[in-house]
Amino acid sequence: MDESSLRRSLADKQAAIDAQGNAVRALKAAKASKSDVDSAIDSLNSLKLEKASIERNLLALVGGAGDGVPVSRETFRQTVGNALERRLFYIPSFKIYRGVAGLYDYGPPGCAVKSNVLAFWRQHFVLEENMLEVDCPCVTPEVVLKASGHVDKFTDLMVKDMKTGTCYRADHLLKDFCNEKLQKDLTLTSEKAAELKHVLATLDDLSADQLGAKIKEYGIVAPETKNGLSDPYPFNLMFQTSIGPSGLLPGYMRPETAQGIFVNFKDLYYYNGNKLPFAAAQIGQAFRNEISPRQGLLRVREFTLAEIEHFVDPEDKSHPKFNEVANLEFLMFPREQQMSGQYAQKLRLGDAVSKGTVNNETLGYFIGRVYLFLTSLGIDADRLRFRQHLANEMAHYAADCWDAEIECSYGWIECVGIADRSAYDLKAHSEKSKVDLVAHEKFSEPREVEKLVITPHKKELGMTFKGNQKAVVESLEAMNEEEALKMKAALEAKGEDEFYVCVLAKSVTIKDNMVKIAKEKIVEHQRVFTPSVIEPSFGIGRIIYCLFEHSFYTRPSKAGDEQLNVFRFPPVVAPIKCTVFPLIQKPEYESVARLISKSLTAAGVSHKIDMTGTTIGKRYARTDELGVPFAITVDSQVDVTIRERDSKDQVRVNIKEAASVIKEVVDGQRTWADVWSTFPQHASASADEE
Repeated sequence: MDESSLRRSLADKQAAIDAQGNAVRALKAAKASKSDVDSAIDSLNSLKLEKASIERNLLALVGGAGDGVPVSRETFRQTVGNALERRLFYIPSFKIYRGVAGLYDYGPPGCAVKSNVLAFWRQHFVLEENMLEVDCPCVTPEVVLKASGHVDKFTDLMVKDMKTGTCYRADHLLKDFCNEKLQKDLTLTSEKAAELKHVLATLDDLSADQLGAKIKEYGIVAPETKNGLSDPYPFNLMFQTSIGPSGLLPGYMRPETAQGIFVNFKDLYYYNGNKLPFAAAQIGQAFRNEISPRQGLLRVREFTLAEIEHFVDPEDKSHPKFNEVANLEFLMFPREQQMSGQYAQKLRLGDAVSKGTVNNETLGYFIGRVYLFLTSLGIDADRLRFRQHLANEMAHYAADCWDAEIECSYGWIECVGIADRSAYDLKAHSEKSKVDLVAHEKFSEPREVEKLVITPHKKELGMTFKGNQKAVVESLEAMNEEEALKMKAALEAKGEDEFYVCVLAKSVTIKDNMVKIAKEKIVEHQRVFTPSVIEPSFGIGRIIYCLFEHSFYTRPSKAGDEQLNVFRFPPVVAPIKCTVFPLIQKPEYESVARLISKSLTAAGVSHKIDMTGTTIGKRYARTDELGVPFAITVDSQVDVTIRERDSKDQVRVNIKEAASVIKEVVDGQRTWADVWSTFPQHASASADEE
């Protein structure tokens, strides 16, 4: 049964319990026979048991036990978090000074996982797609971020505790309220649950006034003090600084890496032989002064982004390699399903593009490549979905946007954004910098074309806009044909039109005497245009945290008296690929272990050698908790055992072959199943001594 049906059944069962309770009381008041009263009580108890069963099913569905998240989300999260912090995957920064919210340090295994994820990202995208990688400064002059719109618009709505002044993100308070009611309030009617789900689906569309109204309607207060909250107001998330000792050049710590690519477009285009399409990529730190950081690595103030800007002709967004991903089938959540309260469903990517659900082939291609990247890392495909932005979420210039969302104990988390940003960014920087960021298509022969000519009337514009005249003129001249034709139609119909000027970050009213828009025949030798941009943007920390949760499980020790933690990292991201253990402390075994260690080092395989006297089972358990996929146990001077982490299966391999076998499996040249079928299988009680 789905959630709505379960809630209706629960309400019906509660009504039946109430009615039966009244019947029992009536029988007792009428002094009915003991057998009649006992029979009525038995019926009441039976109804209560049925209600409890429905409650358990509902809790499992909306936020308790479920596939991949045992016991409860909170318990599971705490178990994973304890293991990660104890094994030093990551810890709060400046811990001895009580830390700072939203800042974390990666320890040795965490650094290794992050490094492996980024190395695989480079291989999967930069190398396979022949991208141009750049590395730009974190400190960005204000003028750049003014042109991009970040200075004026990079805000979240904030509320304050009316007594203590503590700040909270308004939408997070509303989101938490809705989620908690849906997950824990079993008395919610199906209608009220549908209302809360609709609020969650349209949360990004709420204005400050609407958000404030919802907070008041639901009686939401400050979480710690229960004090009242202020009305929501915008707060800019960028860290401001000044460049140079004079303090006269304002700047910001970059909130994303993309702007460094956009401002270098002209040089990158030249480097690429003045040819489109091409993609530029960048991995680097970004900074956002989050209002109320929480959820560990999911919402932090400094984080690693890996971003791609794929520049393409706006008139041809086909992709030559789209057929390689067209047959992929995975969970997709188009906006129509979201608005109608439905769930994500598996769709074939080729069908989604051909039907127009996904705007174009290039956007679809990157959605497919992101799916392959995430699942190759170890993300569970059944807890990965691609959600399309609602119309109200998208910027006015965007053609289409999808988020790769991964389900973890915190719910569905946006980890990758894949957006068709049209030509907005390059146009905005062209207008502000006065440098043409355009591409050219040369014709084999001159063409006589009918072209839309835009002629601003500077005198009238100057009288109206005065000091802003230049910005308005340049914006009018930069309009594409579609925008110009819309304005022409509006001017002819109404005599005026609202026009958004990027540099001014606002709309202005253009009257019919301020600009002439007409078609003229001209001879062209080339086509000059501003490229569109397809942008996949990866939050590396979020992906890594979700990978931690998806990879974590427990299994009983041999004695059955404790649960042992295991991270099932695929070899490609495992922090350590292999461990080497002498079975016992014996000089000849230790000599062999050192020899194998040297071979692994020469092969470039990260490994750890452990010659402590601890039992082999406990050493296995320690490395399983670090996610090490393979262990080599030295128990002779001729051959050794290789153990696979999850199955605990072992094979016997000659000492001289051990390093090469591990290398081949780690690099994906062969599978463990192939190793298992090739080498003699080995059964040992020591494998189960954990």
